[in-house]
Amino acid sequence: MIYSSVKGELDISKATRLYPAVVVDMHGEVAEMSLEWEELYGERVKIVSYILVFDFTPLSEDVKDRVVLEFETKEALIAEMQEVAKLFA
Repeated sequence: MIYSSVKGELDISKATRLYPAVVVDMHGEVAEMSLEWEELYGERVKIVSYILVFDFTPLSEDVKDRVVLEFETKEALIAEMQEVAKLFA
């Protein structure tokens, strides 16, 4: 299954993980957190961006092979997730 993204065509059938996240700045430390975490604690930290991660790293490998799409709003992230979901329908 090929998904055309702003970073090129991605063969999502080869993805080992596909997940959304929020990038936050917690007192100078930048970290990826789950959307559920953001719903609980998001007002306490600075939200940098929302991301959709296509991870192609084989489960037994240490070297990361992933493509990250970045969004300014949660709504834009969800819209992109809905486009990806159409490939699985």
